[in-house]
Amino acid sequence: MNYNEITELLKIEVVPALGCTEPIAIAIATAKAASCLKNDVEKIELYLSTNIIKNAMSVGIPGTGANGIDIAAALGAVAGNADLKLEVLRDCTQEDVAKAKQMVQDNKVSVKKADRTEKLYIEAICTSGEETAKVVIKYKHTNITLIQVNGEIVYSNEETLEAPKEDGKEDKKKLTFSVAKIYEYATTVPFEDIKFLLDGAAMNSKVAEEGLKHEYGLKIGKTLMGQIEEGILSDDIMSFTMAFTAAGSDARMSGCPLPVMSSAGSGNQGLTAILPVVAVSKKINASDETLARGLAISHLITYYIKSHLGRLSALCGCGVAASIGASAAMTYMMGGKLENVCYTIKNMIGDVSGMICDGAKPGCALKLSTAVGSSVKSAILATHGIEISDKDGIVSKEADQSIRNLATLANSGMTNCDNVILDIMICK
Repeated sequence: MNYNEITELLKIEVVPALGCTEPIAIAIATAKAASCLKNDVEKIELYLSTNIIKNAMSVGIPGTGANGIDIAAALGAVAGNADLKLEVLRDCTQEDVAKAKQMVQDNKVSVKKADRTEKLYIEAICTSGEETAKVVIKYKHTNITLIQVNGEIVYSNEETLEAPKEDGKEDKKKLTFSVAKIYEYATTVPFEDIKFLLDGAAMNSKVAEEGLKHEYGLKIGKTLMGQIEEGILSDDIMSFTMAFTAAGSDARMSGCPLPVMSSAGSGNQGLTAILPVVAVSKKINASDETLARGLAISHLITYYIKSHLGRLSALCGCGVAASIGASAAMTYMMGGKLENVCYTIKNMIGDVSGMICDGAKPGCALKLSTAVGSSVKSAILATHGIEISDKDGIVSKEADQSIRNLATLANSGMTNCDNVILDIMICK
């Protein structure tokens, strides 16, 4: 990949999202299906992959005061605009929310587990009278692969979709990517080419401030920051980073109506890739250029790891991908070179690789705070030349191979983990 391709990749993978991306993807599907019908939707049938159900069933939907799959699907059908992609619900009103809640109350939305191999699969069938419209999304949250109206296929891109890439399998373009390539790009690309990444820093910082001011979710960030102010916790780089990042997740997972800048298909990954880097930049008084270059490292390492893990995984994308990206960025911002960035990637894989994903929910803020605490620790160790041994666990001598080992753990070693997690969640 050349510099221009990497810059374009950043522009594709770092985009605004309003609400958790799994229920929002469901809303995109129902919004698109509804737009194909002449009259209002009367019934919605959903067939979803295990990972989509797991990540959508417990999270707050912005502006609704409600959680989960049914309300997201109904609101998408009532007033969603699929052209807005991950901001599909941006223009919904309280009147729209009331109509959607009535649909849910009237049991007009049904959800079934799809018998599919794809980790990210959404099939939405909307019915109005004698008319039906089916929309299928696969592999990526905004990737519509099929539109069928009254049994007739009006759109399909199955033949051109790069499915293996999105399911964590090897492809030629990905094999040209490496930690060294990312570091070279981020440290030498003209500042003007990546200055746009500062918009995401401002956007996600606003969400974090919202979480610190108000009582969202478990109030993890607000509580930690309160303890800093009271002197129970020290106002150091680790405590501040943990509180600031957790506050963003507190707000977002509990339905905060503000958009966040996502990273590699996830809003929480965007919070984790951006907020710790912003927090560290505040503590070390980094320049805008240094921050932008750090953010480029963070987003690209996150994407690199997720390209191996897949868009959805049994492992926490924030804890074992975005937090590693953030740690690499911190290492650079603290004066680390390429070898130090490689050290911190290995340190993080040796530390947080077992963090599972048991769905998107308010409790994600706890995982984010834990992961970014490890990010700061690993970065500090790495800048002092400390790296975990390749004799330890799944860590290899090279950072790139360590990332591939992490992916093997997730994709081969945890093949049934998602089903077990979902069974536990449903049985509760």
